[in-house]
Amino acid sequence: MSNKKGLLALSPLLVFIALYLITSIIAHDFYKVPITVAFMISSIYAVATSWNFPLPKRIDMFSKGAGTSNMMLMLWIFVLAGAFANSAKVMGSVDATVNLTLMVLPGSMIMAGLFLAACFISLSIGTSVGTIVALVPIAAGLAGSTGVSIPMMTAVVVGGAFFGDNLSFISDTTIVATSTQGCRMSDKFRVNFFIVMPAALVIFIIYIFAGSGIQSPTDIPVVEFTKVIPYLVVLVCAIFGMNVMAVLTIGIILTGLIGMINGTYDIYGWFSSMGEGILGMSELIIVTMLAGGLLEIVKANGGIDFIISRLSAHIKSKRGAELSIAGLVALTDICTANNTVAIITVGGIAKQIGDKFGVDNRKCASILDTFSCCMQGLIPYGAQMLMAAGLAQLNPIQIIPYLYYPLATGIVALLAILFRYPKRYS
Repeated sequence: MSNKKGLLALSPLLVFIALYLITSIIAHDFYKVPITVAFMISSIYAVATSWNFPLPKRIDMFSKGAGTSNMMLMLWIFVLAGAFANSAKVMGSVDATVNLTLMVLPGSMIMAGLFLAACFISLSIGTSVGTIVALVPIAAGLAGSTGVSIPMMTAVVVGGAFFGDNLSFISDTTIVATSTQGCRMSDKFRVNFFIVMPAALVIFIIYIFAGSGIQSPTDIPVVEFTKVIPYLVVLVCAIFGMNVMAVLTIGIILTGLIGMINGTYDIYGWFSSMGEGILGMSELIIVTMLAGGLLEIVKANGGIDFIISRLSAHIKSKRGAELSIAGLVALTDICTANNTVAIITVGGIAKQIGDKFGVDNRKCASILDTFSCCMQGLIPYGAQMLMAAGLAQLNPIQIIPYLYYPLATGIVALLAILFRYPKRYS
């Protein structure tokens, strides 16, 4: 594919970046251009410029991308998350859980403790989305009680969520990375652990120092333990590996039962709170569908193939091979907004590159997983960022400056390639 055609295939993403990021930076206001409008205009442009397909075919491709099985599963999770988050908030679960946390943890350890909890939960359940659903409302509540920036506390959870997404044995990214590279999960975990653990320790220490000035309120209200039950049950079920949709359904039922028993609301109040929560997710749902359709058009026009061919054309060494694999999966994630799909897309060619230049397949699997999770944790239109922003009532761009852990993993993983670390697998 020529450079001209390749850039044209990728141009819908460039239009989105120009409309949303650049104009917002110029205006010094990330609310000037709604993200839904930026995606709508970029999607119209993507459909309009796909001249090699008839118009009905273009619309069909866009619709299929917006309505894939993975996409619809994510939308159902958003609906359930919105219903649970708002009914729990109205019932008082968030306030009760925040008060319990403030009672148990000293103020100086709240930030580090939240990061550690997110790391542990995501490692246990293997999904960043489930971790974000469980912890972001609590993080936002803690921020309000302690005076810490809400974007900062939200970013702490998002970072910890990607720790487990990257390392967990039951994570989709781990399963796909190891299967495409033909290595055992335990071997990939060992290499991956050596690469990302230094980053996690550094960020944990940073959060200890960053939180040293946080003072817990002295007038903490009496904890209503019954109202904490929905969040405790959700966390326990998630840790034991229950499906995230089943976990959220259980949480919704518990908020309704406890809320009606203690008189917080009647059945109509419960329905109303769930409805408001679902409506609160409407922008997130629209953005996710528009992004899915736009990225399908980019893929159909050869945008991802263009990236792969250009990055893999000039490899001359093992280090160059590893850097190319990292670049391939990172750029593909930007184009797909899904780290699992990014690994599936480039896994085969990464295996070929690795075999040709003698890259250890365990290191190759770790590179695929780590760089896909790093990029997924930084793009503002990824499902995890949109979910976190929706639950915390923020713009995704507000969270990005505080995403220390995804950025740290990318830096450490890049250094691991440049300095041939860990030596045994390089």
